[in-house]
Amino acid sequence: MALAEDGVIGKDEAVLRVEPRALSELLHHQVDPRGARDVFAHGIAASPGAATGKLVFTSDAAQASAARGEPCILVRRETAPEDIRGMHSAAAVLTERGGMTSHAAVIARGLGLPCVVGASDMRLDTRDRKLTAHDGRVFREGDVVTLDGSKGEALAGAADMLPPALDDAFKLLLSWADQFRDIGIRANADTPADAATARRFEAQGIGLCRTEHMFFDEDRLVVMREMIFADTPGDRAAALARLLPMQRDDFVQLFEIMQGLPVCIRLFDPPLHEFLPHDREGLRELAEALDRPLSEVTRRAEALREVNPMLGMRGVRLGVVLPEIYDMQAQAIFEATLESARRGAPVVPEVMIPLVSARREVEMVKARIDGVAALVRTKAKADFDYKLGVMVETPRAALRAGEIAQHAGFLSFGTNDLTQMTYGLSRDDAGRFMNTYVQLGVFPEDPFQFLDVDGVGELLLMGAERGRATRPDLTLSVCGEHGGNPESIDFCRRAGFDYVSCSPYRVPMARLAAAHLALRDRVGDS
Repeated sequence: MALAEDGVIGKDEAVLRVEPRALSELLHHQVDPRGARDVFAHGIAASPGAATGKLVFTSDAAQASAARGEPCILVRRETAPEDIRGMHSAAAVLTERGGMTSHAAVIARGLGLPCVVGASDMRLDTRDRKLTAHDGRVFREGDVVTLDGSKGEALAGAADMLPPALDDAFKLLLSWADQFRDIGIRANADTPADAATARRFEAQGIGLCRTEHMFFDEDRLVVMREMIFADTPGDRAAALARLLPMQRDDFVQLFEIMQGLPVCIRLFDPPLHEFLPHDREGLRELAEALDRPLSEVTRRAEALREVNPMLGMRGVRLGVVLPEIYDMQAQAIFEATLESARRGAPVVPEVMIPLVSARREVEMVKARIDGVAALVRTKAKADFDYKLGVMVETPRAALRAGEIAQHAGFLSFGTNDLTQMTYGLSRDDAGRFMNTYVQLGVFPEDPFQFLDVDGVGELLLMGAERGRATRPDLTLSVCGEHGGNPESIDFCRRAGFDYVSCSPYRVPMARLAAAHLALRDRVGDS
């Protein structure tokens, strides 16, 4: 940057001289490479940066530690949606299982938390709250450790750190990169804090807002569970009516932070059993809270459990079978849209239907959402616009994109699930053998880290081509974690996609990578 400002090199040369992946080191604390490293566990470097803190083994312990002002490292076998609050409270996350697109990895990258997953060389004992390292050392709750998410290592004790370097030169470099790039960069943001981070890194909007993460706050979780245990559609609607103002406030805040930039909101996606306790003690507390017999609560919880929940009653299937959920969310979105307009920050929200595999699903959900929009307009005596689109995560949705596009203004390819379903690989379990597969040359790279351009990429190209054949103005994007990967951005540019969306902390890297690709094309053309 100094060379460019002195006129020795041009802006384009300055942009090209900075490696995009090197930016992640400037965004976070890093372990000082000059210091000693006492490594006790190795795993996958899932989210960059480093942090020191006391070991905790439950989300409750992480929240208690944060309340005391003590940084902590949350260790789990693998995280689930109910661990969100614990992750928010932790300085870093370490898991025994998982891969680059497992729950812990995706959420940690979104929060900017250092994270190491798939550390299978350690043994975790959650009951006694201790972990045993591969060399036999035992670490207990409260022991101080350092997690290096950039290297994929856990270190004993407190390591020396280097601070982040977000200075004026960093910001100016990225503003120059924006002058050269030719594809949009949005952020995946689930909370107002995520949206604020996205704005700080100058994302061009939110490409994926996962609404279910808003339901794990303590007060909302209780109402959510009441809704799940409701006996009739009327009881379900009554519980959802209590969630409505909370959800509306979330969207008002998001719209306010994004200041008129596009916000793409994914309707409720996960299976309902994820909101229920998993142990007998939790079920007993729930039975007391709901004033129902423990036997009934246990039976209903068992009935909700699925053999293969990622392929079960989730996504649009919930919206079709229990339409009251999507009705409430649509009402919250549209009322927040009107409120934002009143506050002088008009927005055109993008409502996205998840896990679609058939045109009829889109027709049914669209009809109900259009009906909710009409009711909100009539009640408020005010008008607003919105876009309705589909998250393409199943191979069938990509293959049938032509007919799905008849009812959708945009298609956003969720490449995490699309990769999982195309390969028949569990993104949470593939970490166990992925290194072996890559070393043996079965896969050239981990397909959850680098977009598989031959298989998954072909589905993207087919979906894009068939969708635009039906609807030439169809907006196309990628909102999986691949969106922050330079090679995947190159693929999307060449395929004519409008934008990519990635975790907020990967936005600077994506902006710079997109500029590199455009500048190299320019050199190649000349």
